[in-house]
Amino acid sequence: MAMTTPFSKKDLLPLEECLMVERKRSDMFIGVPKENFSTEKRICITPEAVQTLSTYGHRVLIEKGAGEAASYSDLDYSKAGAELTSDPKKVYSCQIIVKVVPPTLDEIKLMAPYTVIWSTVQLKTLSKAYFEALSKKKISAIGFDFIHDKYGAYPAISTLSEIAGISAIQIAAELMTTTNNGKGLLFGNVTGVLPTEVVILGAGLVAEYAAKTALGMGANVKVFDNSIQKLRRLQNNLPQQISTSTIQEKILQKALMRCDVAIGAIRGKNRAPIVVSETMVENMKKGAVIIDVSIDSGGCFETSELTTHENPTIVKSGVIHYGVPNITSRYSKTASMALSNIITPMLIEYAENGDLDGAVHSDSVLQTGIYSYKGLITNRIVAEWFNLDYKDIHLFAF
Repeated sequence: MAMTTPFSKKDLLPLEECLMVERKRSDMFIGVPKENFSTEKRICITPEAVQTLSTYGHRVLIEKGAGEAASYSDLDYSKAGAELTSDPKKVYSCQIIVKVVPPTLDEIKLMAPYTVIWSTVQLKTLSKAYFEALSKKKISAIGFDFIHDKYGAYPAISTLSEIAGISAIQIAAELMTTTNNGKGLLFGNVTGVLPTEVVILGAGLVAEYAAKTALGMGANVKVFDNSIQKLRRLQNNLPQQISTSTIQEKILQKALMRCDVAIGAIRGKNRAPIVVSETMVENMKKGAVIIDVSIDSGGCFETSELTTHENPTIVKSGVIHYGVPNITSRYSKTASMALSNIITPMLIEYAENGDLDGAVHSDSVLQTGIYSYKGLITNRIVAEWFNLDYKDIHLFAF
């Protein structure tokens, strides 16, 4: 008796199994151009990083003089295995460009179609024309400051925040000296002399490292932030208990009237919130110092203004204001080493994935940093900021 079955003969035939073809590791040719901005003295790839990349079979082309501002000579790079050229066109002809500041429109003109740029993003310095230029040449772009892991940690931002926090206190210490027209206070705690009073606005990483540095020098520290969770985390991470408070006008004003140094380290979604009014600044001690680390996103003191490394301070109501936006560039070698330590492993991971498409298809953290994929804007913040069309990067991960 013949057996009946709900399947047809075709259904019972074995089918071919489709296996995923593993992407081959690629050898990169990385171009590192010289920064064109006089205030930018950092470089993303140190000679040590060149040596590491070379051992993996990658080539690095450095524009001559690119590392001089960070105290790295052309000879240092040559010994590490880098190729050197004085022609920026050759550097920008590489398929991967690594630099600190996003490229200018003129630099984009030197690039080949489908180039991949690695840089910071610095939204406030960019224009819609920049993204239109990327789109025209189908250029992809990865922002260091956008890259984050599944826990929400941003490695590049965290490292630069550490440097910014420490340097804010060191700069304040310099500005209080008599030789810098300050009121001649030593930043610290000398026997028989009242310690320096420091007020920090914000309780993030910049604030944490500013507080640690100030405490290490013997200062009294007060921190203000509207997030109790952040204040609690800050207290737990510091070597000793400090005064903390939510931002309440009367309490903040009283603290500012007594302080010698005020550090602004509050960030907002778009612009930093102004929490210190002009009237509050007028009531501060004459010769007090304000370091507004939030100045690159607008500043959190109403009296803050953008300044430069050449002319870093202005005086308002007798209070010294420091408003240099690129504060970590002041310590260019330290910042370069820190950036290089973060970027080099990412470049190696990028090569292991094969190429940009491999990074998109994999579960790599690099995917979070891509804000332009072959000219298409894949970061919602960028798209909303410049009113551009947005494409979810996951749409390309097939």
